[in-house]
Amino acid sequence: MEDEDFREEVRTIVDNQIADNDPKVVRKTMDKLIILGLNETEAKELIGKCLAVELLDVIQNGASYNEKRYLQNLNRLPIEPINE
Repeated sequence: MEDEDFREEVRTIVDNQIADNDPKVVRKTMDKLIILGLNETEAKELIGKCLAVELLDVIQNGASYNEKRYLQNLNRLPIEPINE
């Protein structure tokens, strides 16, 4: 998968998570980031970074999706997500 294709897929997933309010913490995180002064695009980009950590771990390492880490990274924003 090309980098731009991957980024577009991540953007689509984030948009869907926000629209579907599933998981609920994604919408909550979006609202928090906007209150902190980020615009919608910046907030979605940060959320996408959290999602990308998970997707890349699955794609590159054959790992299972780590929802706990995804939620922890979302809760840490605007601090950059970690892959631990």
